[in-house]
Amino acid sequence: MNAQTQTSREALSAIERLTRKVADFPAPGIQFKDLSPVLADAAGLRAVIAGLGGFADSDVDLVAGIDARGFLLGSGVALHLGTGVLAVRKAGKLPPPVFTEAYTLEYGTACLEIPADGLDLTGVRVLVVDDVLATGGTVIAAVKLLRQAGAVPVAVAVVMELDGLGGRAAIETACGDIEVSALAPG
Repeated sequence: MNAQTQTSREALSAIERLTRKVADFPAPGIQFKDLSPVLADAAGLRAVIAGLGGFADSDVDLVAGIDARGFLLGSGVALHLGTGVLAVRKAGKLPPPVFTEAYTLEYGTACLEIPADGLDLTGVRVLVVDDVLATGGTVIAAVKLLRQAGAVPVAVAVVMELDGLGGRAAIETACGDIEVSALAPG
């Protein structure tokens, strides 16, 4: 067994053991999967960070963490890989100028932003990190936003991919040949 396989197994074990399942939240019939206990457990967090970092190409220059739990994960993965981290923020949190990308939510729209001044992302190879992949809208917006800034998103790594919501297929359709990896199904 190689080191990445062992790391992925440790992360999956922590996720399965520690994820809190909440019935009928946020709406009847939905089982919410709360990763907070996984991230609060030192061994669980360490395994998840190493697992997400294991999905990175050796040529990744930067990790982009999506607001808000992606910030926590992205920072850890960046330290693990020896890269910097970029916070992909919700609209209105950064001073101008910013690059902005709108995306559709279940009941409306939202925007993600990154600084348009102060850092040059031209040609920078980026690993995009988030906690959960559902319909893919947030990840698609983050990838488009990074491309708008001149970066080269090469992979997406998430802790959990929710079953049956089509996020992976939506990302492949909208973003082309970007690799999408998840530590656990949901």
